[in-house]
Amino acid sequence: MSLITEQQVVLDLRGADRHEATRVLAERLVASGRCTDLDAFLADVGKREAKMATGLPGGIGIPHARSAAITEPSLVFGRTDGIDWGAKDGPARLVFLIAAPEGGGDAHMKMLPKLARALMKTDFKDALSAATTEEEVVRLVSAEVSVDESPAATAPTSAAASTGSAGTGSTAATSGAAASSEASTTTPPAAPAAVATPSTRALTLVGVTSCPTGIAHTYMAAEGLENAAKAAGHTMTVETQGSAGSSPLSAAQIAAADAVIFAHDLPVKDAARFAGKPLVDVGVKRGISDGPQLVAEAERLVAEWEADPEKARAATAAAATAGSSGGLVTKVEDGASTLTRVRQWLMTGVSYMIPFVAAGGILIALAFMLAQVALGEQGAIEIVQYGLTAEGEFNITQNFDPISLTSWAALLFVMGAAAFGFLVPILSGFIAFAIADRPGLVPGIVGGSIAATMGAGFLGGLVTGIVGGLVARWVSGWKVAKGVRGVMPVVVIPIVSTLVTAGLFITVLGRPIVALTNSLSEALGGLSGSSALLLGLILGAMMGFDLGGPVNKVAYAFATGGLGAAGAASNSPELRVMAAVMAAGMVAPLAMALATTVRPRLFSEPERENGKAAWLLGASFISEGAIPFAAADPARIIASSVVGSAITGGLAMLFGAAIRAPHGGVWVLPIMGSVSQVLLFLLALAVGVVVMATIVVVLKSRDGRLDAVEAAATV
Repeated sequence: MSLITEQQVVLDLRGADRHEATRVLAERLVASGRCTDLDAFLADVGKREAKMATGLPGGIGIPHARSAAITEPSLVFGRTDGIDWGAKDGPARLVFLIAAPEGGGDAHMKMLPKLARALMKTDFKDALSAATTEEEVVRLVSAEVSVDESPAATAPTSAAASTGSAGTGSTAATSGAAASSEASTTTPPAAPAAVATPSTRALTLVGVTSCPTGIAHTYMAAEGLENAAKAAGHTMTVETQGSAGSSPLSAAQIAAADAVIFAHDLPVKDAARFAGKPLVDVGVKRGISDGPQLVAEAERLVAEWEADPEKARAATAAAATAGSSGGLVTKVEDGASTLTRVRQWLMTGVSYMIPFVAAGGILIALAFMLAQVALGEQGAIEIVQYGLTAEGEFNITQNFDPISLTSWAALLFVMGAAAFGFLVPILSGFIAFAIADRPGLVPGIVGGSIAATMGAGFLGGLVTGIVGGLVARWVSGWKVAKGVRGVMPVVVIPIVSTLVTAGLFITVLGRPIVALTNSLSEALGGLSGSSALLLGLILGAMMGFDLGGPVNKVAYAFATGGLGAAGAASNSPELRVMAAVMAAGMVAPLAMALATTVRPRLFSEPERENGKAAWLLGASFISEGAIPFAAADPARIIASSVVGSAITGGLAMLFGAAIRAPHGGVWVLPIMGSVSQVLLFLLALAVGVVVMATIVVVLKSRDGRLDAVEAAATV
């Protein structure tokens, strides 16, 4: 069935304002049987208009919405004498009402981006303005937006975060607020006055566009940017994070880009991919109306960066600082192996879980500190467990005393324990989200909650997340009747996937995983002496091996995953594992900072500058601070890092240092619990740092002497 029919064309559209005109257009959808509830659909369109006016430069209006009242993707065209649709350059004369089912995902959705791009063509708009019959309009639109084409050919340079996901929902899970549509261009610090001439060579540009619904503005902005770049003699590839799916920008495309342009009203997914590149960052409407200016701004930034390499170095250092050992949300690349995909799914769940671990761990540690001051160590262990359940004076819901340390201790413990209660459900939910996007959240979170209730812990969350995501993705792919499509995402997918995931875990998978979890806890609890030292050596070596890479992340995930099982104990084995991993992860950048300080002549000028920054990065538990050194000299730096980090991890475990915070480095040591714990942690760290720095200096000095001997022999 076509997106538009003669019944869905109004050549003489009238209305007192855009709301009345929209109703006239929507009534045509009701008449054609494509809208089942006029008022519900108009309410959805109104919500979209409230976020941002849909009038565009050039006399165009594109009211649009996703709605449960729409049975299939549809277009209604209206031609007016001029109705204000919110565009700055005047009223709209050509209006397309774009209606999409709430679930989306149909092949017809692949055609809507083509309409958005067609509206950027002057000849298409002129032909619509001159059309004399409804049949002519249908023919013109169908020529640009054909439902018979292969979906794969629809938007070759575009990309969505996930196929068939609603633009709003698929990006709502990402952190950060949506960028304003009037956002200003983001530029690095001002360049020297001598640098003022934009780059005149042909550039390779990449970009990302998005709008709240991912239906029209997303693709029109992409078309506007691509056309502007082409007119300026450049090449540009745009990733559209909208409603129609295709392949995201590859790592190679991003690496080859001279600059990046974001035109978006939603947070850019996986924005860290573009770190270290000149960036122009604006609202989506500027991508449509100001493409040439944005390309010119990108040219200017490229020229500035080429004239002042310090800008690129500063951006790279900032990217390294942002990439903490806690991990970023990981995107599964097309063509990745099964093992790589599974690892990326798990790390996505871990990355969303970390803030809950940090909040819970730090709040509980602070509760212990206050309680120890008020009541001593044993009293502290008792008081923080009262919380909401104790009777009498220690029930903080009934008798909270603002001047009592014990009340504050109990309050902090209750809040920290509540945050810890979300660890497994969040881990499970966002593993499922990484697999199936938004449909995976319900089975993942519900399954994770059941796993936590059964005592299956971290392992249970991994299993329910993977099962829930795979089941949700399977159900999302069902081919169903048109009448069922609208209720698939809100009824069918969550019910079926949750039923399968939770039922399977409760009846089959849960009990053996609980037994395995209990065995792991008992094994950790029995660690002492040589066994604790061995575990610390292994985890430390993993942390130092690839400095924030996959092996490092596995060790880190093992440590953070166990924090939820620590309970109220102040020195549980899980807390000792966390301390060992954190200390080991700090070794490499601190050791390189020390080496460049004591023997600066062994290092280049850029390395000495990186060494200064590595002091802060290492102290903050950012292993990536040593990456510039490892990239330039991988054999010696990585070998030294593994040895030094392993020693620190082993000593930290042997000393019994324990910490609840999963991140922060030296800045969270005050909540460790006691001065002796802090001193032991620092001692283990110092030994590893000195050992690694010594090895690096010795190896570089030896190679320097060999080079001098070889040079003398050739004279």
